[in-house]
Amino acid sequence: MPDISATLALAGIGLLSILCQWSAFRLRVPAILPLLLVGLAIGPGLGWLNPDPLLGDLLFPLVSLAVAVILFEGSLTLKFSDLEGQDRLVTLLVSVGMLVTFAIAGYSAYWILELPPGLAALLGALVVVTGPTVIAPLLRSVRLKPKLATLLHWEGILIDPIGALLVVLVYEYISVSHSVAMEHALVAFGLTVVTGAIAGAVAGALMAQALRRRLFPHYLQTVATLTLMLAAFAISNELMHESGLLTVTVMGIWLANSKGVDLEAIIEFKETLSILLISALFILLAARLTPADLALIDTNAFLWLAVLLLVARPVAVMLCALGSDLKFKERWMIGWIAPRGIVAAAVSSLFALKLAQHQFPQTEKLVPLVFLVIISTVVLQSLLTSPMARLLGLKAPERNGILIFGANPMARTLAEALARYDLPVLLSDTNWDSLSQARMKNLPVYYGNPTSEHADSQLDLSLIHRLLILSPYQRLNTEVAFHYQDLLGQHRVYRLPEPSRERSPRQRRQERHQCLFDEEASFARLSSLVAKGAQVKATKLSDSFGWAAYLEKNGKRALPLFAFDEQRKLRVFTTPTPFEPGPGWEVLALVEPEEPKAD
Repeated sequence: MPDISATLALAGIGLLSILCQWSAFRLRVPAILPLLLVGLAIGPGLGWLNPDPLLGDLLFPLVSLAVAVILFEGSLTLKFSDLEGQDRLVTLLVSVGMLVTFAIAGYSAYWILELPPGLAALLGALVVVTGPTVIAPLLRSVRLKPKLATLLHWEGILIDPIGALLVVLVYEYISVSHSVAMEHALVAFGLTVVTGAIAGAVAGALMAQALRRRLFPHYLQTVATLTLMLAAFAISNELMHESGLLTVTVMGIWLANSKGVDLEAIIEFKETLSILLISALFILLAARLTPADLALIDTNAFLWLAVLLLVARPVAVMLCALGSDLKFKERWMIGWIAPRGIVAAAVSSLFALKLAQHQFPQTEKLVPLVFLVIISTVVLQSLLTSPMARLLGLKAPERNGILIFGANPMARTLAEALARYDLPVLLSDTNWDSLSQARMKNLPVYYGNPTSEHADSQLDLSLIHRLLILSPYQRLNTEVAFHYQDLLGQHRVYRLPEPSRERSPRQRRQERHQCLFDEEASFARLSSLVAKGAQVKATKLSDSFGWAAYLEKNGKRALPLFAFDEQRKLRVFTTPTPFEPGPGWEVLALVEPEEPKAD
């Protein structure tokens, strides 16, 4: 191992974590994959990093607090209203399906891997969780049919906190059973669960009241929530050993379901924390593995992995899908896709450390087995899912959807016009009132910043082909434009023109290639036209009524917006790359109302 200072080692870990995040973004793979591979390379591979002497006694507390943050953030997304509103199959997958996978994975670990019953049960619980951080990138690259993508998308979101809660409960039971006489184990387990549940509910209720009453200034809300969550975790552990993780999970669920509590800023703060802390954590966890740990991955481990991939998950899906309208090939595809991710990696490492302190037998096998599942599922499913979907005819149709940033009256008017042509249209905004109006018009919406990590995991872009930026938030417009140029391509991101004095030279260069409609089609002008009654009207061109005749008839009253060519493909009018619609095309324009004729 090179002789380097702790400062340089920590800075290097931070640099590697950012490079891994960037690589995952460019390759469109879950970030956990490059993070773990780099950790394995610089740890057991090259021997450059050994986290135990680097961090010493701080390693265990850092891992504990990081896992508490992960579980808390995951539980913040679990709203009971989401469970009630979802497809019956999603509800079954995150309840019955999770328990079936848990039972088969745990039982097979007991027989194939010859693990003690408690450790086998914990391993089974750890591998039921998929999570949005691994599902979302996979779905973006594979592009399944919308119905299947939606099922998998919502399962990943909902099973994250539910599966984590199962892991915590299983761990608390086996840790209590191992350290207390069996006749007292159930009592001790019950006390641990009750302590964690009550402490979490109390902490959640107090935090919800504090946020409702605005006891903290806006700039302190996120820091206060994080600090109080960690305090609740530590205090709960002091009251009853190992109850802290259950406490933070219950606290997050309580906050998520509290009325009148705005959690958007808190969830966004977690994104920065994840990049700075969690990314580095996974490199450290992978680097802790030794060649001896990797040697524990034998033939039996791969046999158990095969049971998990080809028996446990498919059987769970087949049982949950009984009575549904899913075809067999669709059930098989859902049964194949279940990559494991962040919760499994972090929680398994934490519990391995804790069980080792209790001198629990064969604990050293836990982390290598979980890492084997994570890497195998992410790699195999990333490589094989797309050709399988193509072979089974389950690929999504050609992308032709439109994401509109902005849900103001003008944006809603344009979205309604496009939706009439059966184009997938999705509106995103940070203004809930505007989105409420869009929902009343049956337009799909996403509430929040479309560049956030929350959007990365929950915003379904599988059918989105273009982005129209129709909002008044100039600074955020630029952020959204740059973000989606990387995802969709620069030529598919469109913005309204803005006054030159309000744009940097870089923005002006960029906007020459994506300026919507015409040079005077500013947000203020379009909003004014809509407020005065302008409507989007469609006109079919023909040999006798061509483009020149259309312009002559409508003059400046009509602002051309979009056109459908003879193959019904959508074209967007822009200033730098004008085109001339031909016969058979259909033109959509924003037409001002006619002025009343004088008597």
